[in-house]
Amino acid sequence: MNYSALIDRQRAYFKSNQTRSLKARKQALTDLKKLILEHQTAIETALFNDLKKHKEEAYVTEIGTCIAEIDFALKHLKGWMSPRKAHTPLMYFPGKSYMLAQPYGVTLVMASWNYPFKLIVGPLIAALAAGNTAILKPSEISAHTSKLIAKLFESFNQDLVSVVQGGVEQTTELLKEKFDYIFFTGSTMVGKIIHKAAAQHLTPCTLELGGKSPAIVDQHTNLKVTAKRLVWGKFLNAGQTCVAPDYILVHHNIKEALINAIKDEIINFYSENPQSSSLPRIISDKHFRRVQGLIDGKIVFGGQTDAKDRYIAPTLIDGVTLNDKIMQEEIFGPLLPFITFKDVSKAIEIINSMAKPLSLYVFSKQKSFIEKIIANTSSGGVCVNETIMHMTSAYLPFGGVGSSGFGAYNGKFGFDTLSHLKPVMKRSFLFDIPQKYPPINKSKFNFLKFALKRLS
Repeated sequence: MNYSALIDRQRAYFKSNQTRSLKARKQALTDLKKLILEHQTAIETALFNDLKKHKEEAYVTEIGTCIAEIDFALKHLKGWMSPRKAHTPLMYFPGKSYMLAQPYGVTLVMASWNYPFKLIVGPLIAALAAGNTAILKPSEISAHTSKLIAKLFESFNQDLVSVVQGGVEQTTELLKEKFDYIFFTGSTMVGKIIHKAAAQHLTPCTLELGGKSPAIVDQHTNLKVTAKRLVWGKFLNAGQTCVAPDYILVHHNIKEALINAIKDEIINFYSENPQSSSLPRIISDKHFRRVQGLIDGKIVFGGQTDAKDRYIAPTLIDGVTLNDKIMQEEIFGPLLPFITFKDVSKAIEIINSMAKPLSLYVFSKQKSFIEKIIANTSSGGVCVNETIMHMTSAYLPFGGVGSSGFGAYNGKFGFDTLSHLKPVMKRSFLFDIPQKYPPINKSKFNFLKFALKRLS
């Protein structure tokens, strides 16, 4: 594929101003929603073929969330596009100040394989709402969904949205081109490559990465609800979720009770034989071998694997240390290790000894415990007495910090991320401040010092 020609075509379309009006943006979003609804069954089938994700989970975590995001954008888009008033200091009167959200231009959206539909369409919604064009690069690892996305968008306006398929070689060539914005979801390792490529053209980008998201469980908690929410958040999509609880920091007084409660909830969710349940599978043989290689001899529940089926049972691992392999990388699979602590300061020390995570979960009935964890740790987001749900709210930004990425999206935050917020100040000809013009004498200088103190 001639990437330069594709980008030039989209850039020409963008410069024709056909993407910028409220009407055009709403039409693009409406067309996208129609595309999803008309091909919902095909999308469900592709997700099942890639991840053995049953249609109910596919709808809740990917298809339905995209439809909801489109509806939310359509409802609020006019307000998002409106000029945003800004305060004008007295020194600048008569005048007014405001900010305009303007599209960047040609955007590149690159998605990971774990939620292969949601992670390509979610940023696309933001790009279209903001008035950009988009080139989509779905992950080649989720091959069935990638091929389907390419096929679906053949019927879309190619000057507005185009799809590029391929692996490392194609991605490398694509990244040599100049885009106006790059939005990438994936691993920290690949994120560094994307960032380096973007820097060659000074292209702004958002990197949604991962990390080892901890769940801290205080001894003063509702054990049953805590266990249920941890099991749901951890084993959703077989643990292949960037914000899944990666490890449990549990107060030593309740470790055994928590493990037993989690065992019960795993059985409640996935039966005595999870392989015959709705539990999804590991995406590929390569990733199966990697996750399987993190299992050691400290298994207290689960541990069963089936390479042919790419199945790994929900597995609990006790007695883990920070030096163990499972604590050296993001698990991205259905393994849940436990580390104990006696004092909240020790839990904070463990969290801060590692790279900043994408999410942090804290379970406690004690306000002081919760506030101490939040105040003394850094993470992309926090969820108290719950898992994952914070990233689904259109009223909260979702994004990382440090090694877990930068930039954010969801609702208006996605619109703002894919827009340049341009400041505008308008002055009148009716009045001027002669003291600002040279030559600057002592009297003028004293006036300027006085005026500068009153800019706020």
